[in-house]
Amino acid sequence: MSDEQPGGTAPGDEDVPATTPAADDADDLAGRVERALLGRSASMARAEVSEGAGVDPTEARRFWHAMGFQVVEDDEAMFTDADREALARVTELVRRGRVSEELALGMTRAFARTADRLAVWQTQLVAESLTADTPDELEGKDTRSVPEPRIAADAANLLARTVDEIEPLLVYVWRRHLTNAIQRMLADADPALRSDPSAPFRAVGFADLVSFTSFVRRMSERQLARLVQHFELLASDVVAEHGGRVIKTVGDEVLFVHTEVAAASAIALDLVDAMAGDDLLPPVRVGMAHGRVISRLGDVFGVTVNKASRITAVTPSGTVYVDEDMARALGSVSGFTAVERRRRMLRGIGVVTLHELRRAPLGRRPAVPNASS
Repeated sequence: MSDEQPGGTAPGDEDVPATTPAADDADDLAGRVERALLGRSASMARAEVSEGAGVDPTEARRFWHAMGFQVVEDDEAMFTDADREALARVTELVRRGRVSEELALGMTRAFARTADRLAVWQTQLVAESLTADTPDELEGKDTRSVPEPRIAADAANLLARTVDEIEPLLVYVWRRHLTNAIQRMLADADPALRSDPSAPFRAVGFADLVSFTSFVRRMSERQLARLVQHFELLASDVVAEHGGRVIKTVGDEVLFVHTEVAAASAIALDLVDAMAGDDLLPPVRVGMAHGRVISRLGDVFGVTVNKASRITAVTPSGTVYVDEDMARALGSVSGFTAVERRRRMLRGIGVVTLHELRRAPLGRRPAVPNASS
């Protein structure tokens, strides 16, 4: 993206006020931010965008919907030149035969889903960074997770003024992760690197905060939001340190995967240690399984994933339980032991012999390969 946007205004140059004392001021601020980020306020109807991009209106509607935005009436002025340019670019890829329309729509949906979560996450992070309250200072105050108008305005101003500096980082991180994803795909496709051609093998783990429901009842919305954010940050750091991937976080639970059982084991035990040493978070329990997984839309599915989830539900607090396949794979790995525990009937899985994962005696943590998961 060039520094100069349609309409002659570079992002971040728009003078955005820092406070919004009234609803009219809030509306004005939203318009200023829109101009700062997109170049100008929305002034084009759907037909204008379609015609300007040389695209059939029906095709334009499909791409607009794939981007995650609601379908609007033909005469609503909801679009800018930036929308027209984006539509023209993606349809040109299809016309030149670089990708099929189905693939272009799929990639658009992938960008949209990721960008939506990213944008919400970033706006919340910025708003929270501008809120000076410490956990102790939250007592007796308005503790809703939605920021007050002044903080929201300041966050909008900061985001609009730093977008040019943030955008190159976004592209760089995406290219880095795309490189890793391609390398994993090539490794999974190489018969010499794995014995079973039907699906790649992964160590799959779920880390679950214990007694999270009781924490929810005792905390305000803002305190709960900070706790969840702290848990995600801490868990993500541990997983990334050992070359794993966080697939997703859902409140009190993190799903991660790794290609190497040793590295996955180190992640699980380090997560338990990290939560135990944190004054803010409750203890964690981790359940893991090893086997084939199906990867789709950035997520993982299959019996191995379901088994890991069921194992987590019966794992004691501050403990890591693994299935027989994981324990067997660890048999030739130094630094860890898997102690057999009782057999359990897991719903939808069947009878599974559980093993408790521990570090090997002598207290020395093994060096684990930092392989990409």
